Amino acid sequence: MYVGVDIGGTKTLLAVLNERAEIVEQVKFPTPKNYDEFLAALEQSLTQLKNRDFQAGAVAVPGRLERDKGLVLELGNLPWHHEPIQRDCELLLGCPIIIENDAKLAALSEAMLHKDYSTVLYMTVSTGIGTGVVHNQKLDPSLQHSEGGHILLPHRGKLVTWESFASGKAIYEHFGKKAVDIPASDTKSWNYVARNIAAGLIELIAVLEPDLVVIGGSIGTYFDRYSDHLVSELKKHEMPLVPIPRIVAAERPEVAVVYGCYDIIKQVLPHAITTA
Repeated sequence: MYVGVDIGGTKTLLAVLNERAEIVEQVKFPTPKNYDEFLAALEQSLTQLKNRDFQAGAVAVPGRLERDKGLVLELGNLPWHHEPIQRDCELLLGCPIIIENDAKLAALSEAMLHKDYSTVLYMTVSTGIGTGVVHNQKLDPSLQHSEGGHILLPHRGKLVTWESFASGKAIYEHFGKKAVDIPASDTKSWNYVARNIAAGLIELIAVLEPDLVVIGGSIGTYFDRYSDHLVSELKKHEMPLVPIPRIVAAERPEVAVVYGCYDIIKQVLPHAITTA
């Protein structure tokens, strides 16, 4: 068995996968702000699993990492600084652990479902905005520290981060309700959401030149409500040297990260993966 831990700004998903990359068990718990309390919550959640004999695992972290030393450096929505998360999770989970950025793992997972495209740009729109780029089913190492949601854009007369006005958190702050509570029939609101997503996405498309864009995260779940308007907004900025690629919703928006945990184990620790 293999274990994936998807640490989110508000909740954490602990999942067990078998050798066929199938999720056989999962537990969710609120993500504590305090790092030591998070470790305690993770340990407690492990007791709820039937399968706890892991061959390898991966931990998805929503922020900046020092991979060589196994450290989480800075997170966007959690006050954790220079914590030895790889070591601590290896002790708790009892197996070799890989740490990686959550958006990068989701990108890898979704790119593996679209092998006809050589360059895939994945963006997760949830509490914040994260991005990942995959070339030929491998994470681009030159962009391992990239944070697409933190690109600076003009908005209401100020230069601010993209995620400050286009993320799920920003949607709640603007409308006073979560995306799940905005009905599909409210095209005005969804057009507003699409316009703000397009503002940053066109910049990434121009620089990264992806063949495919995949949108995931909680806002990706509602892609069908704003997809037409998003493409329309992007087409306004299309030029011969900046073509708009195909844009699709993530196939597994809620669990892409834990599937990415399996995929990274398979690539980095291939000896740990047994064949059914």
